[in-house]
Amino acid sequence: MPTNSLRTPAKLLAVVALALALASCSNTPPIVCNALPSSSATCTCGSGVSACPIQPGPEFLYAVGSGQILAFSVDHNSGALTAAGSVTGPSMSFGLAAVNNQFLYASDSLAAQLDGFSINQKTGALTALSGSPFPTAPFSFPVGLASPAASSLLYAADAGRVDAFTVSSSGAPTALSGSTFSSGTNLFLTVDPSGHLLYASIDDPPGGIFGFTIDSAGALTAVPGSPFAIPGQTVSNSRPFGIVDTGSYVYAALSGTNQIAAFSIVSGTGALVPVPGSPFSTGATPAALVLASGFLYALNDGGISGYSINSSTGVLTPLSGSPFAIIGGAMTADSLGQYLYVSGLTGIQAFNLNSTSGALTAVTGSPFSAGEATVLTVVQIPPP
Repeated sequence: MPTNSLRTPAKLLAVVALALALASCSNTPPIVCNALPSSSATCTCGSGVSACPIQPGPEFLYAVGSGQILAFSVDHNSGALTAAGSVTGPSMSFGLAAVNNQFLYASDSLAAQLDGFSINQKTGALTALSGSPFPTAPFSFPVGLASPAASSLLYAADAGRVDAFTVSSSGAPTALSGSTFSSGTNLFLTVDPSGHLLYASIDDPPGGIFGFTIDSAGALTAVPGSPFAIPGQTVSNSRPFGIVDTGSYVYAALSGTNQIAAFSIVSGTGALVPVPGSPFSTGATPAALVLASGFLYALNDGGISGYSINSSTGVLTPLSGSPFAIIGGAMTADSLGQYLYVSGLTGIQAFNLNSTSGALTAVTGSPFSAGEATVLTVVQIPPP
């Protein structure tokens, strides 16, 4: 089986990217709408008008790898990336997450700490926070990171647990009281668009998904029934890695069985119910999953598999032309779901995403110069 040097087990990762919807408005002056793609929120700009154009603020892409974090500005018209500087980062990281669009954190798995940075709201440049790096618990192994939108909360996947932090106005993360929440060995996290649920992919045999509710203070409570088993899996270990939450469905990449597990979310409880036909076949050793423009993309060893999502059932259907012959080690999408970014040996590859078919076409100037990255994420700054 062909392998790619970027796709070793030590570098399996998942970065979830959220998408925003575009709509049209009448002659009424538009307002900005930052509704999440799976939320029920609408963007109103006057009586009788259901939606209005999004006018996004600046957006930045961050890539961590080889002991540094690179910053790029994203051109919303072309998808092109422009370098915005770099800072020293962790020697090995599997997680990048922004808190309230103001601060960026990278997990440092080997040193049991979080590297924290402030984000320049105009240029995207990073500045190390006072007190950074911030130590996590003794003997901890922070991996994937996640933060609910518009919150001061930060969660880290850890060995046998999820660590929870609240972030101060200066960016310093402080462990919540009772901050280590048992979950089994988990590597990556995803937060529901509502901000009230968190799911972790559990690597303990035979693998599964652990769900938590998030209370107003950020504390986690296990969803009854957790962990939720993946149909057809045995003690051979499915090795769930990348995980995404659309608001209605949760998908997890099963790197051990070359599949994608799909669950519907029970409204009101957060319990998970397997989608009919799940798990679905995909390429070899899938790791990262990205949701963009209503499509799901899985980064495999040797390509990217794309799927349409049945909004009523959650069933995945392969896109025409999938799998796409795109090799990489990390993946994310811009906030509008127009572009897909994939790290590679020659830099960061950028692709236009066809909103009708899900097809991917290389952006002019791609790939953009960058070192080998293990994690990518994007941060959109709200407009003034």
